[in-house]
Parts: sequence; structure tokens; C-alpha cells
Amino acid sequence: MPKRLNSYLSVSQELRQLTSKAEQLRALQQHYERIAPPSLARSSHVLQLERQTLTLAANNSAAAAKLRQLVPELAGLFQNAGCEVTRIQVLVQVALPPAIRTPTPASLSAAGRERLTELAVELPDSPLKSALQRLARK
Repeated sequence: MPKRLNSYLSVSQELRQLTSKAEQLRALQQHYERIAPPSLARSSHVLQLERQTLTLAANNSAAAAKLRQLVPELAGLFQNAGCEVTRIQVLVQVALPPAIRTPTPASLSAAGRERLTELAVELPDSPLKSALQRLARK
């Protein structure tokens, strides 16, 4: 299957250019993921390279601000790898929010329940003692 797809992509000049551009962006993204701090690499990505200007898209303004501080260092690292990058532009491109996960209810282990019960026994009658006893029962 890959051979047929590659032969299809090399049929016309436009598809060859598109394939070349996609490969270039993929290589830039992989290099960016190696040189950028991991937290920033997760919250940003390479958008395009045009006229020696690399455009990075950050998922939020905090990541964009940090990237802007690192632009001189990142530009040097790209140049050291042989990339023709003379300027780095950072844009904020808000990604879709992550799916909301329903929290899983936490439960106490048997040892934890036992320790809460022991602690409640040692306390005088009080709201704290009642709360610990309720917590140990759950």
C-alpha cells in the first residue's frame, strides 16, 4: 500500500511539492520536539516555514510568552542543525480544550480506615471525631 500511495503522490508536480513540504514540516517538528523544553513542546508545534521565518503555534498565551523568551536560543539551535531559520514568529492558536474527565471517587484502603477509626477512638466527642468516624465508614 505505501508504494502505491507514494507513486500516486509523485504523479504530479503539485503533489510532489506538497509531499516535500509535509516532510520538511515533519522534520522541523521532530527537531523542535528534541530542542524545546518538554512542557513547551507539548503545548506548541511548528506551523510553517516560509522565507526563512519559522512560525510556531502555542496553545495558550503563557506558552507563547515563554517561547518568545526562548526565540534567540531556539533560532540558534535550528541553525546549528542546518535549518535555514533566521527568524522565529510565535502565534497563539488555541487548541480545543481537552475532554473533561469525570473524576474517579477515591476510596480508603482497609489500613487507612483502621487508622482513622483508631484516631477517632482517641479523640473526645467533637465534630472532628464524628467526621473521622463517617469517613472511616465510607
